[in-house]
Amino acid sequence: MAHTESASLPVVVGALGVVFGDIGTSPIYTLQTVFNPEDPHPVPVSTANVYGVVSLIFWSVMIIVTATYVLLALRADNDGEGGIMALITLLRRTGGERGRRATLTLAALGIFGAALFFGDSMITPAISVLSAVEGLEVVEPALASAVVPITAVIIVALFLVQRRGTAAVGRVFGPVMITWFVVLGVLGLIAIVEHPGILRALLPTYAIGFLAGHFGIAFFALAAIVLAVTGAEALYADMGHFGRKAITRGWLWLVLPSCLLSHIGQGALIIDDPANSSSPFFLLAPEWARLPLVLLATLATVIASQSVITGAYSVAAQAAQIGYLPRLRVLHTSDSSIGQIYVPFINWTLLVSVLTLVFAFRESAALAYAYGMAVTGTITITTLLFLVVARARWRTPVAVLAAGGGVLLLVDLLFVAANLTKLVHGAWLPLLIGLIAFTVMTTWQRGRELVSAERAQREGSLREFITELRRNPPAEVSGTAVFLNRGSETAPLAMRANVEHNHVRHRNILIVAVRFEPVPRVPDDERTVVDDLGYDDDRIDHVTVRFGYAEAPALIPALRRVAKGRLSLEQASYFLSKIDLRRGSGPEMAAWRKRLFIATSYLTADAAEHFGLPRNRTVIMGSHIEV
Repeated sequence: MAHTESASLPVVVGALGVVFGDIGTSPIYTLQTVFNPEDPHPVPVSTANVYGVVSLIFWSVMIIVTATYVLLALRADNDGEGGIMALITLLRRTGGERGRRATLTLAALGIFGAALFFGDSMITPAISVLSAVEGLEVVEPALASAVVPITAVIIVALFLVQRRGTAAVGRVFGPVMITWFVVLGVLGLIAIVEHPGILRALLPTYAIGFLAGHFGIAFFALAAIVLAVTGAEALYADMGHFGRKAITRGWLWLVLPSCLLSHIGQGALIIDDPANSSSPFFLLAPEWARLPLVLLATLATVIASQSVITGAYSVAAQAAQIGYLPRLRVLHTSDSSIGQIYVPFINWTLLVSVLTLVFAFRESAALAYAYGMAVTGTITITTLLFLVVARARWRTPVAVLAAGGGVLLLVDLLFVAANLTKLVHGAWLPLLIGLIAFTVMTTWQRGRELVSAERAQREGSLREFITELRRNPPAEVSGTAVFLNRGSETAPLAMRANVEHNHVRHRNILIVAVRFEPVPRVPDDERTVVDDLGYDDDRIDHVTVRFGYAEAPALIPALRRVAKGRLSLEQASYFLSKIDLRRGSGPEMAAWRKRLFIATSYLTADAAEHFGLPRNRTVIMGSHIEV
């Protein structure tokens, strides 16, 4: 069944509550960071510099968010699912045109982009909530010591409510974000009305002139200006939760104009009084409104964190389905939208990581360059992969890709280069997180290949095993046995052990292979494929059950379609083959990678729970394999 999406008002409101929080709170800290006097490469406050910075912010948002993501990348969906993992699966499906080496290289690049997104998911809640709570210092400087404890409490509460699902969270957060964007726009508009000359900064000549005439200043300023586009990747990664139309309309109708009005208004405020650069966002509000604005900003930044948290769930679940992470416990939180999920392991890992960052850095400014590096790396990789997919999927002419894509990549690479200058000031952090996540994912993928090869050798040919069963039949017991298997070529280890050691077989046997396709969903009429293996009386069948990577692998409902009218699954026994991994002396992987692979295997979710099998009728039979 194809993924259907809606752009109805409730869906758009839900998207506003989940998807746009990250990018919607960027006005809190962007200009403040650009003109931070403690920056290692400070931008002097002057009228010309403010015009140049505001112009760069405007055109960066239009080129990176509106053009690259909203108008282009959101169209490169994999049956409704978005994000880097969706691009990787699209690359795999069109890989034959490029060759194996090129496809693997692009996939590896995509995996590193996904790894950087995990870093983004850790840094966003820390910097967003810290920046909002720091507004208390503007209201009452004596409250500065309470910023970190209050931030920690808010973050813990945010992660505790995640299991309720993005739909429930979105319904609560949607109206809050609508209020937030209206306030953003109104405060910015008031400042613009008082200083309308700032609107000249919308001309691209100011951005180009600032870069060309003051490159030494402008180049370093890009490392902070990129904060205006943070959250762009969350728009794409969360597409499976709400759909392209709802996200596009929410961005164009409300989020884009509100954010731009706030950025431009803050520029006008700084021109009016350079001292306002210390906290231009909160100083946009009259004194009586600053405390309510801090409270609203805190709510908005909690929502900002929500967008990357749900994006991290989607990326992790998709990575597990295509073999780059072990099978994780995934809870589907919506009966109507299959893309809405909750991944407990990712949730608690993010919570610990975010709290660590809050207590280690203690100020949003200290995290700013770490944030920019994560964002620019992910955006650049997404742009590159999108251009490859556009060529393969839509046959976009090379000349068009070279011209349009060249401009997009040039902008992205400028931001990457600027952030690399901040390596010693925090930009190393997301690169380290990304490298760790990339190492874990590629190690798991490689180790899984080695284990699968060794396991296939031990299992032996399925058809030869069935032939031997016919030649020397063991004792037969009544009932139905379902043996989960990895494919159709080899015999299940559990079935082989049952025959060789217990010398029995069940009257009816289903050998079931579960296959995850590189598409989000598989139509029901294509769900199962049955092979009778040439056995008499149809008493041993092989069934391939196919799921998309965004689906819950509910095995029993799929098998009922096969068993209907032929055998009963009501009292069937389910047999699982459990593999105990041990470190061997082979040269296929370095010793440290073997240890990492074995350690990662402990994260694997329980198979019976994962496939929805009845506990009281599930039998686990083990074996061990050396890697």
